[in-house]
Amino acid sequence: MSRCRTPVQAKTFSKNVSPVGWYYASYLLRFVELEDSEQWERNDPERRFETWENTVIVKADSLDAAYDKVAQIGQLEAEPYRNGLSPPKLVQWEYMGVTNLVPIYEELADGAEIAWASHPHRKLKTLRQWVKPKASFLED
Repeated sequence: MSRCRTPVQAKTFSKNVSPVGWYYASYLLRFVELEDSEQWERNDPERRFETWENTVIVKADSLDAAYDKVAQIGQLEAEPYRNGLSPPKLVQWEYMGVTNLVPIYEELADGAEIAWASHPHRKLKTLRQWVKPKASFLED
């Protein structure tokens, strides 16, 4: 059975509490070469870095506890290691912080809505460009 929810319906829930105890969250990591760059270079606000934004779900009693869990997960990704280059270099995915944290309002099940976004009015031709065919999601 297909259900269509609107943001009006979603607003009846608290933005801070998941009634089912699950939270949808993202955190940001940046890639740093530890041996080939000076500390000031790694902290230059104008420097560009390769980044990953990872999205996870966490079980928690509150938004505060969920935030702490996500931060802990992200920090576990931040261990320095030697890459596979020759010669190997010491590198690290540095944990930057939490970028998104939203309560999940439905029990996790096939088809459960875990996130939604509202967008301003767009032209139909723009909306059609957002939609992708199945093949575009498959990796080569």
